[in-house]
Amino acid sequence: MKEKINPLRKYIRNGKLPHFFCPGCGCGQILNYFLRAVDDLQLDFKKIITIGGVGCTARIPIYLNTDSLHGVHGRTLAWATGIKLYQPDLKVVIFAGDGDLLSIGGNHFLHAARRNLDVTVILVNNFNFAMTGGQVAPTTLLNTVTMTTPFGSKEKPFDISKLAICAGATYVARWSTAKPIQTVKSIKKALQHEGFSLVEILSQCPTNFGRYALKTGDPQKVLEWIEEKSIAKTKAEKLSKDEFKNKFVLGEFIDKKEPVFQGTSLFEEESN
Repeated sequence: MKEKINPLRKYIRNGKLPHFFCPGCGCGQILNYFLRAVDDLQLDFKKIITIGGVGCTARIPIYLNTDSLHGVHGRTLAWATGIKLYQPDLKVVIFAGDGDLLSIGGNHFLHAARRNLDVTVILVNNFNFAMTGGQVAPTTLLNTVTMTTPFGSKEKPFDISKLAICAGATYVARWSTAKPIQTVKSIKKALQHEGFSLVEILSQCPTNFGRYALKTGDPQKVLEWIEEKSIAKTKAEKLSKDEFKNKFVLGEFIDKKEPVFQGTSLFEEESN
């Protein structure tokens, strides 16, 4: 019998790579969703740059058969800006966690969105600094127990999608790993969008968030918790703010066309 090979394997680097993700982590699903989107669009991998900073999510580009960068914490969008200034025709995709992009990388996030930098950000939100032990993060919910908040976090969390819209992003969507069809569809839109596009994906972290916050290491139970707290944007629009308080609103929030931040015009002005 002829061995069946997953058609998405052609996008993965050759050689035996170790498995970087914990059992039950959502990053493997998100890698799959991204590859499905790329395959549907038949994008040329030679014209894509993938970037990862530091964290669980940042390991996704290691698997991809693209030119990629993997470096210091929080600087993914600074590198993306340099690449787009020098070669604006390249498609740049950033894979980052909520801790990486919204904590030390928060300032870069705001200004990349403000400039409408032509990049795609796939932001995996697992509500904690997962790779380094499960510390409190900018997205950790109020009163949540983490490794560094044993009595519950007293800091209000960021709403990543709202923050991106307020800063100037021109395509923003939020889904969870439990919504593969919707997530793939939004990643496809983000990859084709001209301007700063963000797809926020709520993801299970059984190893740290589950263990500390939910008292379970079962990835299914962590995902069920996300599902219980999630509500569709269309449904949320019909409710009062109090009725969907402490819920994760899922859907596409903005999709508009505005001038993008391009490096070619800067070089042209300088030469003139």
